[in-house]
Amino acid sequence: MGNVEKKPAFHMVTPRWTLDSVFLPASSKVKIDESLAKIRNYQKIYVDWNFKSVDECGAGNVLNFYGHPGTGKTRTAEGLAGTLNKKFISLGMSDVESKFMGETAKNICAAFECAKQEDAVLFFDEADTLLGARLSNVTQGIDNEVNSLRSTLLIELERFDGIVIFATNNEKNYDKAFVSRITHHVQFDLPDEDCRKKLWSHFLVAEIPLDEEREALISKLAENTEGLSGRSIRTCMRLALPKAIRRASDGIEPRLSWADLDDAIQEVRKQRDIGTEVGGRSKEEYREKLRLLGAKYREEDSQDK
Repeated sequence: MGNVEKKPAFHMVTPRWTLDSVFLPASSKVKIDESLAKIRNYQKIYVDWNFKSVDECGAGNVLNFYGHPGTGKTRTAEGLAGTLNKKFISLGMSDVESKFMGETAKNICAAFECAKQEDAVLFFDEADTLLGARLSNVTQGIDNEVNSLRSTLLIELERFDGIVIFATNNEKNYDKAFVSRITHHVQFDLPDEDCRKKLWSHFLVAEIPLDEEREALISKLAENTEGLSGRSIRTCMRLALPKAIRRASDGIEPRLSWADLDDAIQEVRKQRDIGTEVGGRSKEEYREKLRLLGAKYREEDSQDK
């Protein structure tokens, strides 16, 4: 009885937005539009044009979102589900991993079955953990567990007729077998100037009182935030708004100024020197993470016995 684990309960939500509220550089948007065209025109491409005769597994759509942190991969995934009027299931490794050998692969199968039954978009975050290269030098039970997980995932991708989206900041760790099964690879670059204008316009909501003309301020902000992600731009707003309130004199309505925003931008630029990006880890460090996961399996399993 001690080795019984409950089936995972996957968190499924109704998307909070559509792609209309997602702002991407033109190159990324084109790839998203192409993937939508395939999804929406299956009948025309595969039946009317008879492409199904040479691509029997074409009903499924597997997308890979990769690129810098904070560039909108998760938001775009949920927005795509919202645009297609589908439910959204978001998973990470912690949602499917189990301390019992063999159960993690079963949880992967359960996730695909749940997405199939609910006609939901299935989203895997930090996908390099799941899609990493299979281990050729198998020496311990955890090695077999990792390989079993990845083999199961390959099989599920082959037979799944729905939409799966993977997201990662570290796409170089992907096994080539997974790369070839992905329908569309979408690179998420840092926003270009036009995209930054849209982002600033989005975050400078109409109710915020401004100290100068809105469009001129947005243009100045876009020009001075090259290299910042959408997430960083939102952080700039979070920092700038209290500055405007603190700066205001008693009895005078605070107004957000360029000085407030510029101070916030400089703070965010300094923050980029703090910490280490997970995406920068080496292959050896990645394999060590798998080893530590295996140690956790073995330790917890021994405690249960």
